[in-house]
Amino acid sequence: MSMVTAQHLHKSFGRFVAVRDADFSIDKGEIVGFLGPNGAGKTTTMKMLTGYLPPSSGTASIAGYDIIDQPLEARRHLGYMPENVPLYEDMRVYDYLEYRAKLKGICGSSVRQQVGWAIDRCGLEPKRKNMISTLSKGYRQRTGLADALLGNPDLLILDEPTNGLDPNQIRQIRELIRSLAEEHTVILSTHILSEVEMICNKVIIIDQGDIKAADTPARLTAGLRAAGRVSLEFKGELAPVVQELESFEPIKKVMVEDDRGDGWHRLVLRAEPGTDTREKAAAVVAAHGGTLRHLYRHIPSLEDVFVEMTRRD
Repeated sequence: MSMVTAQHLHKSFGRFVAVRDADFSIDKGEIVGFLGPNGAGKTTTMKMLTGYLPPSSGTASIAGYDIIDQPLEARRHLGYMPENVPLYEDMRVYDYLEYRAKLKGICGSSVRQQVGWAIDRCGLEPKRKNMISTLSKGYRQRTGLADALLGNPDLLILDEPTNGLDPNQIRQIRELIRSLAEEHTVILSTHILSEVEMICNKVIIIDQGDIKAADTPARLTAGLRAAGRVSLEFKGELAPVVQELESFEPIKKVMVEDDRGDGWHRLVLRAEPGTDTREKAAAVVAAHGGTLRHLYRHIPSLEDVFVEMTRRD
């Protein structure tokens, strides 16, 4: 079942196109990393999904509710944490969350129950009576996340939730997001690609307003040119080794990366994605009387995917 569906979602500011005819879907229970360079359209897309910005054309639905025709129903099913969390610094944490709960239409005894649950879920119990102005950056982010959780929405949209945090705080927020995904669908916008690799089971990449990819990290990396790259270092005759490797069909190119004149040669083999030419390379070196001391198959990362899909050259 799709929790989010976008159809031809488009947003222009005058002549500038921020998001162009975007189509994507997110299933219930998925943790989705929403990636793109600065100015690519990530935040604009999120603001359209949350109702902060109306699309110029196209539409989207949240939990089956159209964001244009049924905006209130759609918003009841989502919690949004913006990049710069707007907090009232002259309020205490509990009072602020209680105030926010009432604004969201939570009434009666449910207010105390919801606020208590959100405080417990986000590890805010030690700070519940503290003034927001005294909180560290990490606890401010936790307060913003607790706000997004009020009402127990089906979908959480988190825009740069670890922005400005130190490594320990990033790890804590990451673990918190991972635990939240047990009960919520999560859209996570971040520049920390290792973070996405660790916690997301789907990735959407946007660049210059266009959706470039929407798939699992494993399938995205498997299709890269870098997925078939092998490097090796050996001592022996260079020319016959290169000639035989070039004749091997899966290998598209053999590059001499480092030939320092000391008898050791470093080659990089570019082959078809999904192929592994290490065994062949080792056999060729041995057949020509060479000594092999390094053989490595490059494992592409999400960073490789991101760079390949968004680079300008």
